[in-house]
Amino acid sequence: MARDWDAATYERLSQPIAQMGRDVLARLELAGDETVLDAGCGTGKVTAALLERLPNGRVIAVDAAPSMVEEARQRLPDSVDVRRADLLDLRTEPVDAILSTATFHWIADHDRLFGNLLQALKPGGRLVAQCGGKGNVAAVKSAGLTIASRAPFAEHLSDWPGDWHFASPQDTEARLLRLGFTDVWCWRSELKVELDDPVGYLGAICCGSFLERLPEDLHEAFVDQVMAELAEPVVLDYVRLNILARRPL
Repeated sequence: MARDWDAATYERLSQPIAQMGRDVLARLELAGDETVLDAGCGTGKVTAALLERLPNGRVIAVDAAPSMVEEARQRLPDSVDVRRADLLDLRTEPVDAILSTATFHWIADHDRLFGNLLQALKPGGRLVAQCGGKGNVAAVKSAGLTIASRAPFAEHLSDWPGDWHFASPQDTEARLLRLGFTDVWCWRSELKVELDDPVGYLGAICCGSFLERLPEDLHEAFVDQVMAELAEPVVLDYVRLNILARRPL
């Protein structure tokens, strides 16, 4: 089952992720009349910027989280086709391009994911994406798994391996070529982000997958113990996997 999110808190705290998303959008060349799929639209911040670049085009925005879809529908005009959909079961008309930011690392089956995206593209259509890559937020991930192994959290988390798929550029490039993409280019980038509200950010974003498996009365204690494992000030080491690819003509 896809993870749901606290969309309101995510909206308040997700500026660093949104800025990375806008940087990725800048890589997508558009004439302005295309149909573009935003694969994992979240609350719609990057979708809104995409829409501005398509005065004569169309945007289809999908996300698997109900709260994100609701927030995106409130933010975006009715002209944007906002849908709740799992990218592993994607059904859409062929599109000219697919944009995705901060989404693919939440999906375990990358073969099925990228196979679906290939089929969603028109011949010659482009995939422009960024997600967490190998080594992403390593300190927070390590702290979370350490706390998850301790009482009283272990009762709920000890057998849970995590739900992140932080792939390397080399593995992703090989996968895309094998599945049939062309003009493939994958690379790594890094960004350090010092958090203004580390407790809120960890609870809403980085530790959310832990918290949804814990009783609510353990949420605060879990985040506090993760914070205690981290150096202050809390600085996230974002490692991003950047992807450019095309469906062959």
